[in-house]
Amino acid sequence: MSAGRGPSQRQLRVGEQVRHALSTVLQRGEVRDEIIEKTVISINEVSMSPDLKIATAFVSPLGAADNEAIITALNHHARFIRGRVTHALRQMKYMPEL
Repeated sequence: MSAGRGPSQRQLRVGEQVRHALSTVLQRGEVRDEIIEKTVISINEVSMSPDLKIATAFVSPLGAADNEAIITALNHHARFIRGRVTHALRQMKYMPEL
């Protein structure tokens, strides 16, 4: 793969599926954390690794004073969120790390 090429169609499609599943989990308030519950979080993009085993989510906390605290809270709950997203992505062979 050359350095100038972007992500494949498969990476883009799976990234969009992961983004949709993440936003659903956050909208439903399934993550029990005070900081996450009281903040509106926008998921701008999810970038997938070429082997689809790592998903990097780019988020924007809207109207929040401390963005770092929100990012830390999301990273702290990443395993739980991954478990909640599993149902929406059951067609995948490997569940990506978030």
